[in-house]
Amino acid sequence: MTKEEIRELLVETDVIQEGHFVLSSGRHADIYMQCAKVLQYPEHASTLAAEIADKWEDKEIDVVIGPALGGVVLSYAVAEELGVRSIFSERKNGEMKIRRGFELKPGEKALVVEDVVTTGGSVKEVLAVLEELDVEIVGLSSIVDRSNGKVDFNYDFKPLLPVDIQSYKAGQCELCQQDLPITRPGSKEK
Repeated sequence: MTKEEIRELLVETDVIQEGHFVLSSGRHADIYMQCAKVLQYPEHASTLAAEIADKWEDKEIDVVIGPALGGVVLSYAVAEELGVRSIFSERKNGEMKIRRGFELKPGEKALVVEDVVTTGGSVKEVLAVLEELDVEIVGLSSIVDRSNGKVDFNYDFKPLLPVDIQSYKAGQCELCQQDLPITRPGSKEK
């Protein structure tokens, strides 16, 4: 798929939403990308997962991992495409952890996936957990890179769709100054 075809799919499935949003990073934006809307359709999840898997076809991968909640479905779909296992990480008491009996062995080769990268915070937390476990990090992919390449993970990052959507610190938000109602669509508990 071309980037334009991916964008069209995201528009068709109502992933791209307009309004006044508080992102899980705490920043404000007038556009929100709710990738769960496209991932609810197995055929679309498979299509996007195949695109991600193709980006890593020259690498050996043992496991695909995604942070809960946005990376869970995508991790599973990409792992299915690659013929490897899928696990997810999640926060417990504010700290990213590998739970639910999932195990990673030192030297295993992991691909990290996320639905949307904005500041990269959740992905960086996953990377820290993997590094602590001496897992070999092959790289990272996302459906959307909202940072438009500005986030540096110190690993190869291959998003399907880089976009540049303006976001603001809460005290500097033009939408707040216009007194527009705020929507908090993210899944991270604060």
